[in-house]
Amino acid sequence: MSDIADAAKRLLVGRPLRSESSKKAPLPKRAALPVFASDALSSMAYAPDEILLMLALAGVTATTISPWVGLAVVVVLLVVVASYRQIVRAYPSGGGDYEVATTNLGPTAGIGVASALLLDYVLTVAVSLSAGAQYLAVLLPFTRGHESVVAVVLVVAVTLVNLRGVRESAWVFVVVIYCFMGGLGALAVVGAVRYLSGTLPQAASAELEIVPAAGFEQGLVGVAGAFLVARAFASGAVALTGVESITSAVPSFRKPRRRNAANTLALLGAISAAVLLTILFLARATGVKFVEDPTTQLTSGGVPLAEDYQQHPVLAQLAETVFGGAGVIAAVLMVATALVLLLAANTAFHGFPVLGSMLAKDGYLPRQLHTRGDRMAFSNGIVTLAVAAIVLVVVFDAEVTALIQLYIVGVFVSFTLSQLGMLRHWTRALRKEPNPRERTRMKWSRTLNGLGFVLTAAVLVIVLVTKFTHGAWITLVAMGLLFVLMRGIHQHYQRVREELALGDMSGARALPSRVRAVVLVSRVHKPTMRALAYARASRPSTLEAVTVGVDPDEIADLRARWEELDLPVTLRVLDSPFREITRPVLQYVRSLRRDSPRDLVVVYIPEYVVGHWWEHLLHNQSALRLKGRLLFTPGVVVASVPWQLSSSAGQTGLDGDGLGPDRAGR
Repeated sequence: MSDIADAAKRLLVGRPLRSESSKKAPLPKRAALPVFASDALSSMAYAPDEILLMLALAGVTATTISPWVGLAVVVVLLVVVASYRQIVRAYPSGGGDYEVATTNLGPTAGIGVASALLLDYVLTVAVSLSAGAQYLAVLLPFTRGHESVVAVVLVVAVTLVNLRGVRESAWVFVVVIYCFMGGLGALAVVGAVRYLSGTLPQAASAELEIVPAAGFEQGLVGVAGAFLVARAFASGAVALTGVESITSAVPSFRKPRRRNAANTLALLGAISAAVLLTILFLARATGVKFVEDPTTQLTSGGVPLAEDYQQHPVLAQLAETVFGGAGVIAAVLMVATALVLLLAANTAFHGFPVLGSMLAKDGYLPRQLHTRGDRMAFSNGIVTLAVAAIVLVVVFDAEVTALIQLYIVGVFVSFTLSQLGMLRHWTRALRKEPNPRERTRMKWSRTLNGLGFVLTAAVLVIVLVTKFTHGAWITLVAMGLLFVLMRGIHQHYQRVREELALGDMSGARALPSRVRAVVLVSRVHKPTMRALAYARASRPSTLEAVTVGVDPDEIADLRARWEELDLPVTLRVLDSPFREITRPVLQYVRSLRRDSPRDLVVVYIPEYVVGHWWEHLLHNQSALRLKGRLLFTPGVVVASVPWQLSSSAGQTGLDGDGLGPDRAGR
């Protein structure tokens, strides 16, 4: 069974890699941009959709202001990018928001940022692959209606790729991202030319009418209208997700790392801003309609649409309209968009395990997350991320709009706390810097981070107010639970560290007065003989064999066999009126400790080593119960004495061990 499992693991994950293989060559800017920009650029596939979807609640007239809402998002985007350029320069080690918050605001703020970032990574996978499933449905209509299944399959596929730790994969990002940017550039140029020449056609959905939701029959008027615009802005702010990824990847850049990373971040911000405004402008010019529920919100000539009406994402509608139908360029752009969403999820599969490893190293998450697997990847973190993302995809049925309500909260929590941390960083640095030129630069950086803090905090408030009842509360609860969990884990590790610290060595160095060995016996056979031999070889102060008297006939046979072999060890039989095994042994061992508290008691337990899973159910159950209870008894050491049955041969997991059951244990 273990051979089959190992073969399946090697087939899926690959053969183990040496530790030296974890070293990677630094990336030039032309490769770093696509590698680290996939998360941010992928949001352009759904951020415009969310703006239009919100505004559509007030009717078709409201959607005409979508470019202005997009412009407000772009202003925040550019300020945040400029602010994060200061983080890149000040903290080039790759710690990102977590390092900034922990260093400047303390561990509590650091845990808060970490909880937000961990959730963001999970939601990045869920949102990106759910959106990817929607774009695949445009290319492969037979997958429509099964987006949840497709998204889960994509999560599993990306998980396996990351568990393999595929090397030299930067070229995949380069090709896909540049194809995506090329397709968007062609969309912008062709769309602008056709718009200026008056040949830009209307989208297929332009002839449809939007039915305003209840309370918005008069459009964007009054408090309700202003609230809806705020909701649209909050939804569009999802376009900012991923801009922080470069701050945690500075060590991957070529030297000078800080400058190259900062320039790449600026280029990413400019491209994202241009793409968002281009999509929203063309959507308005072509009359694209995009709503949450087409069958109830859209009509044709006053007649509701059929149940089987297929609504394509905004970018897909624009590609079909601008390029004149489902042509080659439109198809290439859709394929590239789906792949970019896939790569965005892959970016999260890099960020989540690395952050989890940092938190585990600092004692806030289980230490297993700090361990690399066979392929030099943080396997435990990868699997944890995959499971969490699959749960979200299934629970929300791969609905991008529903998932985004959860997504944006954590993003701006980390944004806001990191900007506040940078404010404290520059204030502290200014107190120590005498150079006037450096002080001027620091003041400018502090101003940028201050503006970033004000804007991100304002957006966070807007998001919480407008989206709290639409799912934002779920993120807040999840962040709170993660925060409490990490604090609890840290406190546990701290207690264990204090308890195990050397301190006063008198108790740890004191030798026991005597060592009293107890060999548990069920019958006289080879495992018992081996346990007795091991116990005698340790030369204890006293040695006795102990058995529990459950069946009088078996005990009589055992005594007779013991005397026949003339074994030089006393056999003690413990009474068990209720036919228990564990309790009499525990009571006897504890009585030895009570009589001589300074003595050490070593209990030798013979155990079978079996090779099949079902054999574990037939053997060693009493031994497991005894070990589990004896481990909680102070002053008692449990020694497991293995006897390898023939079925265990070759089960060590080592190639060519050549150890049979006798050679391995004798």
